[in-house]
Amino acid sequence: MNTIGKNFWVTLRIVLGLIFLYSALNSIFGFTGEGPGWINGGGSPTFGYLNFAAYGPFAGIFKAMAGNPIVDILHVGGQLLIGISLLLGVGLRIAGYAGALQMMLIYLSAFPPPFNPILDEHIVYAIVLVGIAVLRPGEVLGLGKIWSEMEVVKNYPILQ
Repeated sequence: MNTIGKNFWVTLRIVLGLIFLYSALNSIFGFTGEGPGWINGGGSPTFGYLNFAAYGPFAGIFKAMAGNPIVDILHVGGQLLIGISLLLGVGLRIAGYAGALQMMLIYLSAFPPPFNPILDEHIVYAIVLVGIAVLRPGEVLGLGKIWSEMEVVKNYPILQ
């Protein structure tokens, strides 16, 4: 891949990392002023969305998960770890696939999308995250090279 292509994927990696990290920190600390964060007594970070915004053929499944502490931990913890991984450029294979899975679940919670019969931003994010998982652009502005040389990462390629 040429330098422009590498820089493009590095930029996507960092931008998505910031999106995931901010979303997790906002759920934890409540930056947006929509109420207190999870840590400040704001309650379940997934309850409002899953209970009131989920619609479509899969809504019942997602509404049943609303307010479940395990779902809260998986959602917010996943966003936090994916964001950190993308920003540092380490563990991009698992972060990319996990992020794509999370985006697909959010997509299915509100299917069909309101402005397009098939596509929305969650599909675009998922595609980009799979690209990051495959191409692993962590060596530029990241710790990917150091990470990939670690013995545990060599022994377990999913950690790359």
